[in-house]
Amino acid sequence: MIADQKYTPRIEYQTLMEAGELKPDIDQANAINALERLYEELSSYARSNIRKSNWVSRLFSRADSTLNIPRGIYLFGGVGRGKSMLMDLFYETAPLSAKRRMHFQEFMLDIHARLKAWHGLSTQQRKLALNGIARDRKIDLDDPMPAIAHQIASTTTLLCFDELQITDIADAMVVTRLFQELFDQGVVVVSTSNRAPDALYKNGLNRHRFIPFIDRIKERMEIIPLNGPTDYRYDRLKGVETYFHPVNAVTTAALSTIFFRLTDRNIEDRDKVPSGELIVQGRRLFVPKSARGVAVFSFKRLCANPLGAADYLAVAKAYHTVIMVAIPQFTHENASEATRFMHFIDALYEYNVKFLCSAAAPPQQLYRSGNIGFEFERVVSRLMEMQSENYLIRGHGKQFPKPV
Repeated sequence: MIADQKYTPRIEYQTLMEAGELKPDIDQANAINALERLYEELSSYARSNIRKSNWVSRLFSRADSTLNIPRGIYLFGGVGRGKSMLMDLFYETAPLSAKRRMHFQEFMLDIHARLKAWHGLSTQQRKLALNGIARDRKIDLDDPMPAIAHQIASTTTLLCFDELQITDIADAMVVTRLFQELFDQGVVVVSTSNRAPDALYKNGLNRHRFIPFIDRIKERMEIIPLNGPTDYRYDRLKGVETYFHPVNAVTTAALSTIFFRLTDRNIEDRDKVPSGELIVQGRRLFVPKSARGVAVFSFKRLCANPLGAADYLAVAKAYHTVIMVAIPQFTHENASEATRFMHFIDALYEYNVKFLCSAAAPPQQLYRSGNIGFEFERVVSRLMEMQSENYLIRGHGKQFPKPV
C-alpha cells in the first residue's frame, strides 16, 4: 500500500514554512523537489522484489537492473544549512518500513564491529554466512563485504546517513568496497555532508584508491548543493548562553528549552524524545536523549562510569551538539571523574562539537584541588573558547591539515 499522499516531503516542508519555522530558501526548495521525486519512486519500489529476487542475475546485468533502482540523494553544503532537517523530514515520510537513519560515524562503528566479528569466524562459518548470495559467484572468503552488505540489505531498503565524512584510509577503503556491494544489492542511500563528493577525503593518504567510491556516489545518487548564506543551526544558538551555572531547576529548564529549539520539537512533547545508542568496540553506549544530531547526557553517565577515549570520540563523531547536565566541582576525591571529563572535552573540541552544559561553577572555578590542576587548565581554556562565536560557527567534524 502506498503511503498517504498527504504525508510527503513537499507537504511537510510547506507546513513548516506556513508555521514560520522555515524561511524561503531556493536551495532547500530544490532539495525538496529531489526528495519528493525519490518519495514517489520509493512508493512503488518499496514492495518490489528487485533486491530480494535474484541478486546474482542483477549483478551480471547491472546496466538493466539499476534502471529499476531509485537514485539516492546526496545533500551537501555548509554548516547549519538545514541538511539534517531535510533528511529527517524525508526519512519520517519515506513510504516504507525497511529504513534506517543514523549518523555516518555511528554506521562506521557498526561496520567495524561487524568486520571484527567476521575475522573471528571459521572458514565453515563464513561459507554459511555467504550461503544464498554467493551461489554462482566466486567470492574470496577473506572478503567480508558481500556478507556484511547482505546483512544490511536483508533488513534495509533505505539508508539515511547524516554527515558523511571520511577522515582516514581505513574508512576510505571500507566504504569503497561496502557501498559497491550495497548499491549492487539495491539499497537506496540518502546522505548529508559538509563536503561535495569530489572534496571527500581531500588530501587523504592514497586518495586515488578512494576515487571509485566518489564515482559510484555520482552514479547512484543525485547531488544537491545547499550553499545559501543562512546558517540555520547557528541562528538557533546565536546569542544563546551555552554554559550555565550553578546546577538548579532554572538552569536545567534553560537547557531543556534550548534542546527543543535545536531539534525543532515542541517542549510539550518532552516525553516523546527518543533515546539512542552507539556501538563502541562491540559495546553499547546508551544515549538518554538523541534527536537531529543533538545528544543529552548527565555528567554522571559519561564521567562517573568507566568510559574512555574511544567512547568519547564515538560521541564526538556522532553528534554535532552535546548537552551535559550537572557537572560538579573537582577535587582529589573525584579525580577519576575529572580525568574522564578532560578526555571528553578534548574529544568534543577535536571534532568541533557544540557543547552546552550546566555546572556547579564557572569554568575557572571547576577544579578546586588535586594533582591535575595544570592539565585541567587546558579544559578551562577550551570551555571558554567553545562559548565563542568563532567556535560556534565551525562545521562539525575533524578537519584535515592543509597540505604543506
